[in-house]
Amino acid sequence: MSHIKIKTLTAAVALCSAPHAFSGYTFDLGDGNQLTFGGYLKADVRYVDGDIGYQDYWRGNNPGFEDTSKTHFNVKETRFNTKYTHGDVTAFIEMDFYGGDGNEVATNGTNPRLRHAFIDYKGWRAGQFWSTFTPLKAFPDALDFGGPIVGEVFIRQPMIRYSTGGFSIALENPETWGGDTPTGVNSNGGGSTGIDNDEDIPDLVATYAFKGDWGEVQAGVLARKLEQGGVDKSAIAGNIGGKINIGKDDIRFQVNVGESGRYIGAGMVRDIVLDPDSGRKKVEDTTAFTIAYRHLWSDKWRSTLYYGEATTDVLELDRSHWGVNLIRQLTPALSVGGELGQFSVDDDLGETGDSNYFQVSFKFGI
Repeated sequence: MSHIKIKTLTAAVALCSAPHAFSGYTFDLGDGNQLTFGGYLKADVRYVDGDIGYQDYWRGNNPGFEDTSKTHFNVKETRFNTKYTHGDVTAFIEMDFYGGDGNEVATNGTNPRLRHAFIDYKGWRAGQFWSTFTPLKAFPDALDFGGPIVGEVFIRQPMIRYSTGGFSIALENPETWGGDTPTGVNSNGGGSTGIDNDEDIPDLVATYAFKGDWGEVQAGVLARKLEQGGVDKSAIAGNIGGKINIGKDDIRFQVNVGESGRYIGAGMVRDIVLDPDSGRKKVEDTTAFTIAYRHLWSDKWRSTLYYGEATTDVLELDRSHWGVNLIRQLTPALSVGGELGQFSVDDDLGETGDSNYFQVSFKFGI
């Protein structure tokens, strides 16, 4: 007979900061088969004021400079997932609602967006998930979606991965951003879309995770072949990131160096850019980092203070984001919190500015 297994308090609290949501309601179908439904509902009220245009969450890109004073309500981070387990095989799919806006005049519809879709079998993974280069434990417990994305490896894409122990190696979807002949140079060093279909060699990622009662730290290397707009070069990047436990508190961090390009900041900079000094196309070099401290005031109250920044070598871009929050766990599944922060752009070749934000979020884990 089928039965439902309800997640525990620990799982519900972990859900609040998880980059994916595996916890949920599990139906035992018998013969080693299980079907799990999970996710969460999240409602955000966000106020942004400053020189940089409004975004539902801050990414590494520059949305443009404009006098901004805006309050916006949305439920786009809400997500649903399904996991099916059949012996050694696990299939997982998850969607959120950042796929595009609908009409805010009357219906306020938002479009669903695929986040994850993969199959696991005896250490192998095929499908779409966070890039193997992403140190998942480094993501902070933030209300702004993703926290300081500007300094993070923040990318989901199709892959074939093999993992054993703490070691993982993967071939992932290749994509070179930039290197086209732009119709106009934007603040990220390119024009038009900057995306063609020239790539024929998958991105290669290898990582090793060290785990213990003290926490987890992952070191990774990324190797890519960039082929776009007459440029045919190799690119190498490395990173280290994770979570260090300090009693009930923790420190989460990541440091990224090298030619990581599109892997950093969800659109901060292109892989290939036009050097403003020489006019030649070059592979951009990026340094990015995040640091976050989470403190548990009690079983029901917690706070996180975080900071992230990224700088580039060729275009001399400089973007940063800090935030601090206070979250109350009302029930094992329901939390409410407020977050105050600032996103700044201080690019060498362009304008500079910043916008402050305050966000109140309600989250219910399914």
